[in-house]
Amino acid sequence: MKKKYIPLLVILLNSCVKAQLNNPCDLRATKETKALFNSMQRLVGAGVIFGHHDDAGYGVNWKFADDSSDVKAVTGTYPGLYGWDLAKIEHDSTKDINKLPFDLQKKRVKEAYQRGGINTFCWHMDNPANGKTAWDTTMRTVADIIPGGTSHEVYVGYLDRAAKYLGDLKGNNGEAIPVLFRPFHELTGNWFWWCKNTSTPGEFKTLWQFTIDYLRNKKKLHNLLIVYSVADFDSEAEFMERYPGDNYVDVIGFDNYCRKDIALFEKNLHKRMALLDIIAAKHHKLSCLAETGYLNIPTADWWTQVLLPALIKHKTSYVLTWRNAGIEQYYAPYPGQLSADDFKKFAGDGHLIFQNRLTPLAIYGKVLK
Repeated sequence: MKKKYIPLLVILLNSCVKAQLNNPCDLRATKETKALFNSMQRLVGAGVIFGHHDDAGYGVNWKFADDSSDVKAVTGTYPGLYGWDLAKIEHDSTKDINKLPFDLQKKRVKEAYQRGGINTFCWHMDNPANGKTAWDTTMRTVADIIPGGTSHEVYVGYLDRAAKYLGDLKGNNGEAIPVLFRPFHELTGNWFWWCKNTSTPGEFKTLWQFTIDYLRNKKKLHNLLIVYSVADFDSEAEFMERYPGDNYVDVIGFDNYCRKDIALFEKNLHKRMALLDIIAAKHHKLSCLAETGYLNIPTADWWTQVLLPALIKHKTSYVLTWRNAGIEQYYAPYPGQLSADDFKKFAGDGHLIFQNRLTPLAIYGKVLK
């Protein structure tokens, strides 16, 4: 084994002596899910796991090809964390919101797991109250779909279809593949039907708690680690206003994208990550930068000079960049892209964990075959 892996192995094996590990909020979590959660806790401070949404599904100038990844094409290794979307599973669609076939998505999830990677799912769920998209904010949908609401049974049907899919994600030995499940993301924004402009804090908490209880207790899914991910926030009170409780959350985080004003992005990123450090410590949760990126990455050294300093300074478990939809919209570089060389330096930094560094750690408690 190469020497560069030794420090991470030492930390992973010995850190339980130094600090008390917390269990998942699901007391009946599978052994692989518990192992993943424990491994992620032990790695805090040792490195930040890097992720990319739909990484192995498609990229710039390619789609659906086996053993393909823009991240891998640039760095020589896959990311350590793979983001996916459940959107359209609520309608029994054969393809997700980004036209990735669910059969192929399921295959890629299993491949990521078997190589020792981590899978996370968001869900741009269509509005259960009127069938329109996730971006429809014309109704008080949350009140309509919680127990007693006029569209509650429609929502339950959506959950049933998602549960069937999530429950069918299996490893080679038939074990349930652990998933970081990130429902109702960017909830402090105003652009989704579940956001703060369409529901009260109490209504939102009821929706979250019902959803997790239903998936755990009714559908018997015990392979989910739950991620609470907001959008903009400027105080601990604002972050916690809609927090559903420690029994319903394993990881806390936020989404923050870089726009043209890089200085403002850096300021907000450091401020929010510092707040997250405090909140995570109080509630004994992992923290993450659940979504980030810079559209088409027009700054050559953005990775090492803008993103990396923030990741180094704070106790972040993982960071996920958004998807590479094609040459017109991408958030990770492809070979020849302006920031590709800088991204290689970023990937090689000792503070980052890509798949090549994650695989030897056997984060699920064993080396997978």
